Amino acid sequence: MANNNSNGRPGAIRKAKKGPSKGTGGLGRKSLEGKGPTPKAEDRTYHVAGKRKIARERLDAARGGRGPAQSRGGDQPSSAPQQRRPKQRTADEAEVVTGRNAVLEALRAKIPATTLYIASRIEYDERVKEIVTIATTRGIPILEVMRPELDRMVSFDSVHQGLALKVPPYRYEHPEDLLQKTISRAQVPLIVALDGITDPRNLGAILRSTAAFGGHGVIVPQRRSVGMTASAWRTSAGAAARTPVAMAANLTQTIKAYKAAGVFVIGLDGGGDTMLPGLELADRPLLIVVGSEGKGLSRLVTEACDAIVSIPISAATESLNAGIAASVTLYEISRLRAEGKSAK
Repeated sequence: MANNNSNGRPGAIRKAKKGPSKGTGGLGRKSLEGKGPTPKAEDRTYHVAGKRKIARERLDAARGGRGPAQSRGGDQPSSAPQQRRPKQRTADEAEVVTGRNAVLEALRAKIPATTLYIASRIEYDERVKEIVTIATTRGIPILEVMRPELDRMVSFDSVHQGLALKVPPYRYEHPEDLLQKTISRAQVPLIVALDGITDPRNLGAILRSTAAFGGHGVIVPQRRSVGMTASAWRTSAGAAARTPVAMAANLTQTIKAYKAAGVFVIGLDGGGDTMLPGLELADRPLLIVVGSEGKGLSRLVTEACDAIVSIPISAATESLNAGIAASVTLYEISRLRAEGKSAK
């Protein structure tokens, strides 16, 4: 027979709600509030953006506190993506050597360096291990940065391969100080000046030859000429650390000042009227002016020279490289000076 009990199944007890129930004391409302808004990705230290921010702050601190907003000259950093542009190098700006082979060769040549930058998660091959070992031995600070930071540090068309070496700007001497130091040591001056040479490898080769054959220094013009870059340091094979380099504001005026001080000035040119072998001026104080391979000596420099010297070569060869021409001339002058000393 059907059970018509209004309370449901037999024995069921349904308690009626009587009076107010005990509250939670606001705990339920607090649990709904949570822990506040989610922090930005760059504010989370474990996030990639947070690690990138930390690396950027370390890089700015290494640069001397100059942040990205100040480096662009604005008061507020722009949120729009910045297109990479070629860097405009100034005279006092440090140079950055990039690439594994270039950085390794620069460290092997004992080029002065201030900081070594290594990209995070770089693959450590034998070259990277040697680079880190040399930098640690020489006491060069090593900073680990993100790859985007390296991209902004290097020039527009450079490939850094996860490595960058910062080289401080070279400190040039004054041409007249270079001459006076040589004379004060009771030595016969033998100095080389460059006219229109823009290849740093030529400068490095000339520095190496100047040191090898008893030269006392090299002069470079301030304009339209190569300076002491990391490539010149590397090509000189350490000779740049022993041979001073002076910078002339005006090469023609420097030549005239040297002539007034009793120095004979000879220029190298394939069409010169004086032959290099048996040069009569070899035992005199000399300033050798080397022009570029294509244009040669400029007109004003040619007019200021005491003699234009030619190196005899075969008719099949059009001209000599500036570095080779300087080396041959320095060797011949050194040989003639040695013969003169032995004859006395």
